Amino acid sequence: MSMGAMMIRLRTTTAISSGVLLSLLSTAGAQTPLPPIEVNAPKAFELGQIKVGARRLGVPTRAAEPGDGAGESRAAQAVPSEKIDNGPTPQQHTDAFGGYTITNRQMETFARPTLDSAVNIAPGVNSQISGNSRNEQNIYVRGFDRWQVPLTVDGVRVYLPVDNRLDFARFLTADIAEVQIAKGYVSVLDGPGGMGGQINLVTRRPTREIEAEWRTRFEFGRDGTFLGPMTYGFVGTKKDMYYAQLSGTFQNYDGWMLPASYRSTLAQGPGMRGQSATQDYNVNARVGVTPNATDEYSLTFSRQEGQKGAPLHTTDPIASQRFWRWPYWRVQNLYFLSRTQLNDAAYVKTRGYWSKFDNSLVSYDDPSFIKQSLPKSFNSAYADYALGAEVEAGAQIGDIDTLKALFFYRMDNHAEWQENFGVNIRNTRTGCVAGVPCYTQPIIGDIEDTYSAAVENTFHPRQDIDIVGGFSYDWRHLRQAEGFALPQGVINYQPTDVQAPNYQGAAIWRYTDTDRIYFNGSSRTRYPTLFERFSTRFGGATSNPTLMPERATNFDLGWSSLFAPGSRVSVDVFYSLVDKLIQSVPAPQFGANVTQSQNVGGGRFYGAEISAVDQQFIRKHKGLFTAVKAKARASGVGGKRISLQVYKIKSLDLGEGRILRDLYAISYDFGALRAALGRDVSFLIGYNLIRRFAWDFDFRAPDSPTWDAKLK
Repeated sequence: MSMGAMMIRLRTTTAISSGVLLSLLSTAGAQTPLPPIEVNAPKAFELGQIKVGARRLGVPTRAAEPGDGAGESRAAQAVPSEKIDNGPTPQQHTDAFGGYTITNRQMETFARPTLDSAVNIAPGVNSQISGNSRNEQNIYVRGFDRWQVPLTVDGVRVYLPVDNRLDFARFLTADIAEVQIAKGYVSVLDGPGGMGGQINLVTRRPTREIEAEWRTRFEFGRDGTFLGPMTYGFVGTKKDMYYAQLSGTFQNYDGWMLPASYRSTLAQGPGMRGQSATQDYNVNARVGVTPNATDEYSLTFSRQEGQKGAPLHTTDPIASQRFWRWPYWRVQNLYFLSRTQLNDAAYVKTRGYWSKFDNSLVSYDDPSFIKQSLPKSFNSAYADYALGAEVEAGAQIGDIDTLKALFFYRMDNHAEWQENFGVNIRNTRTGCVAGVPCYTQPIIGDIEDTYSAAVENTFHPRQDIDIVGGFSYDWRHLRQAEGFALPQGVINYQPTDVQAPNYQGAAIWRYTDTDRIYFNGSSRTRYPTLFERFSTRFGGATSNPTLMPERATNFDLGWSSLFAPGSRVSVDVFYSLVDKLIQSVPAPQFGANVTQSQNVGGGRFYGAEISAVDQQFIRKHKGLFTAVKAKARASGVGGKRISLQVYKIKSLDLGEGRILRDLYAISYDFGALRAALGRDVSFLIGYNLIRRFAWDFDFRAPDSPTWDAKLK
């Protein structure tokens, strides 16, 4: 939402806790942009997707004829993504478990070229920079991060065996048909690890006999400086018996610009943010065979690669900072997907894949990013791969029951080595020469197997009610775990295996074709990473091979209603209890300033979400907010109390580099206020926002007052 680009008219002011409220109106007569080309996502249960919500719910396994409703539950039939969505602003897409689907049209309309920016569209989901000098974008789903929210592409798990420190800014969205987000409740059929949610990327596939697209966009800074291009191309064909496609995206940015008001420091001057340049590309190729109306078999290859730096902290002393760059960050997958309809009531789906992950981290002496002579400098490399397979089978039992089962297997293999400067194998500087590695750490590795067996049953006591129950049992077998430290050398850790059960249940009542109420609960686990168990973290930590899995028990009560044509409101109240929470704690018994990952206790995550405040405003300005547990009081111009709600806004762009994040705002729910201020008023900004700015208002022209805001 760019306020700097909107004409704002101040209609009235209202007192709120010694602050001020501003009513915002949409620009009168604003030109509506043409909607971008819609990328048609596959329909329910088509190949290569794991619909993490309603698409899995009670979907009978026989093929449906168009319009007969027999092949899908009523929930699946009412999914908006399968209807025409050609309004000025894309529709919102929710499911019967509180999940959310972000379409390609939403990502294109709101200019979300990377996954970390796209997920901010969904309520209860946000991204932010993490890892300090690692310059990584992490994603949080109701407070759960990348360790507790698995990422999959067409159902294939994207997992880094050591620490799973995925940088979500490296995943480009131009070729993604949908981003499916499960929040809290994750089907056991989607594999292990879904403790707090799951994100699945559904890749695009051709829908026409001849299909091609070329798209290029350019980024510019606040002063017109050219920052770089992003180019996407797609070509494909779909015939009666087969389809094929090839696509790719390239993005190369010189970085991003600091606000004009930024004050220089020793670590960062004005203009471009140092070390913020990135380069990313991906390539996807797929061939598929569709011998009949129900069966499908495909082979897909994808590769993505990125380069990035790590901006320095603007105020920390130069000598205390890390000077890191990633010359390559590469993920590639080769996967086979199949679906076979055995008869009118049963099916089998398989998934087999080979995944490879390589990256390199280079550390330098100083901000010149040239010299490597001190012990802080190194060249580190990871070379990982995974082999996996899944088999899912399902059957419709009469008209009232759907039974499904899954077996999951994955093997992860990790290898790493490091060239060190300024120190030798005896931990002294004798014989070391600047620019030449003083010693090379031996290759060390880890091998781990993960298994899961799951069953899910959906009972339909009535046509409009579904009752879902699921159970899975996961186990992890650690074959090998190695580390390296001086002066010990290679360390062989004692492998430890772990097992854990998972439970879930849900009830959904669709009291009309477009409205529903649902409640679900689940108890899911997340295994600790190799990093949490064994990493010494540059000598600042000690291992804990017996670290146990975390467990989250999630509850979600929700309501979704299409209360008026094109106007949907969805409200969720959620509560999560986390046991055996893993945190890094001081371990003085192993040395001064040494930490260890431990199961320290529990945690609580709770809150509420609302995905629509006012559809009039949402359609025009994309507003998606998260309700917070806070109280506010206000009165209208006539002294009458007004009902209101406090919301958290993820970011607000005021133009000219002025961006606010994590703001709290007030939204009124219409009534007397609507009559007092006028029918076109749609949103009110609250006191917590206004007090951060020095505001300048001009009322000399009552019909068109002007405003400006400067950071205090």
